[in-house]
Amino acid sequence: MTSQKRAWSDLSPTTRTGIIVLSLFEMVFTFVAARDLRKRPAAEVKGPKFLWLLALAVQPVGPLAYLAVGRRRNGA
Repeated sequence: MTSQKRAWSDLSPTTRTGIIVLSLFEMVFTFVAARDLRKRPAAEVKGPKFLWLLALAVQPVGPLAYLAVGRRRNGA
């Protein structure tokens, strides 16, 4: 089975808009997670900060995982 690469211009406007919107969400979540990781003390991060930094590169799972489970909540 052979697959042809499709050019950006071959995509429908709806598909192009979807790709742009999802890319923006991914960039925002990565930026927010990286900024939070940088400013948060190590004692308030579940696990080593260095490993979470590496996890942020695994898109889109890493940033979402850090924001969901990588941070200790106040009083926890």
